[in-house]
Amino acid sequence: MKEREKFSSRLGFILVSAGCAVGIGNVWKFPYMAGKYGGAAFILIYLVFLVILGWPIMVCEFAVGRGSQKSCATSFKVLEPKGTKWHHYGWFGMAGNYLLMMFYTMVAGWMMYYCFRCLRGDFSREALDATATGERFSEMLASPQTMAFWMIVAVVISFGICILGVQKGVERITKVMMIALLGLILVLAVHSVRLPGAAEGIRFYLIPDFKKMRETGIGDVVFGAMSQAFFTLSLGIGAMAIFGSYLHKDRSLTGEAMNIGILDTFVALMAGLIIIPACFAFGIEPGAGPSLIFITLPQIFNQMAGGRIWGFLFFLFLSFAALSTVIAVFENIISFAIDLFGASRKKAVAVNIVLIIVLSLPAVLGFNILSGIQPLGSGTTIMDLEDFLVSSNLLPLGSLVYLMFCTQKNGWGWKGFIQEANAGKGKKVPAFVRGYMTYGIPVLVVIIYLKGYWDTFAPRAAAEHNPALLVIWMGVAIAFLGLICWFAFGGRRKDS
Repeated sequence: MKEREKFSSRLGFILVSAGCAVGIGNVWKFPYMAGKYGGAAFILIYLVFLVILGWPIMVCEFAVGRGSQKSCATSFKVLEPKGTKWHHYGWFGMAGNYLLMMFYTMVAGWMMYYCFRCLRGDFSREALDATATGERFSEMLASPQTMAFWMIVAVVISFGICILGVQKGVERITKVMMIALLGLILVLAVHSVRLPGAAEGIRFYLIPDFKKMRETGIGDVVFGAMSQAFFTLSLGIGAMAIFGSYLHKDRSLTGEAMNIGILDTFVALMAGLIIIPACFAFGIEPGAGPSLIFITLPQIFNQMAGGRIWGFLFFLFLSFAALSTVIAVFENIISFAIDLFGASRKKAVAVNIVLIIVLSLPAVLGFNILSGIQPLGSGTTIMDLEDFLVSSNLLPLGSLVYLMFCTQKNGWGWKGFIQEANAGKGKKVPAFVRGYMTYGIPVLVVIIYLKGYWDTFAPRAAAEHNPALLVIWMGVAIAFLGLICWFAFGGRRKDS
């Protein structure tokens, strides 16, 4: 059997894995959540949860990938005890990757389109207020041709990189992209903090105000920080495990996971340092929500000296962040065909490039031709459904599977996990975290999962005066949890 391709360098592994973790959530969601929940106080709590929640799950996912030398399509089957059912999760993991790309490729296309528009000077020809910039964003959403074109551009570029292989394509080009991303973010942050009036935004962002946190609601702030720390690393669908399978055993996984988490956090923090001081400098509300990127920021760039260039550089940075994630997930998707069917890389790319484009069209059309389809209630889109399935279901439940597989006796078990995670030089998983990883983190993940359902459907049930709606959806959530327990306990127990 052909030996599995490996990364050529440790730096390549760190940058590619960080590229998968660094995405729109770091730049789009993190700054507005920091703005909404009180700035620095939120960031401190977020960093705590990143260490105690995100890092251990990442180590588990890397360990399963490196231990099996496979993608999530077959990794559980390689490592599971005979007679157990963990391997069934492989289908859900694969579905998660496809579902993520069914709308993420479209969002990557948005970033590239806005990069092009900034370079063309679309936002600097006249004074733009929130209404005007909002109208331009709505015009993009209303045009299926524009959205489909830029989505296809993102798909073709990303698969074009993947077809070159792990070292010559994914590793080499993502390294360049990530280094450029880090350079751009530093230049943009320095420029932002030097704007007249930015000092107040810097204080808001970097000096904790626990009084403001109490006014917002301590519970809301803590849960928001916990959720952001959990979702920022894209854990649970094998997107990280695939890079573990390409990693040599000369370095322990604990230290590598910490490096990736630090890099991911650095990008998120610097994105906030770009956006929030600029918002304060121009009198814009920093907690404005997702519209911050496409409606608020073009107003800011329009008012800046040299705003055309700064807008182009900002959306170029966003394009790199989005494409680094798309490339990473596409590599995972390609590996499914290679691991399951023995397909060549070229054949896997040829099939999937068509498949992903077709599967991405419903999200594109959901904002225009198919806008009448509102699967999660009034005002929702097809993209909202796809995002809900991934973010509120497959990511938390998949993370729970990886945790339980690595710690439960009828799974790979603590002994197999710790041997793989601690192999090589570097930091080791300390023995004292075993109980916390076995029982504590799963409880936190279940809380995040059920709270996500509650936050999604409780307001709709209240608005429609239909409590049965909430009962039904919470029942669905509990049923999915039962399915995970079936994966975990549906076979014979491993002898300990």
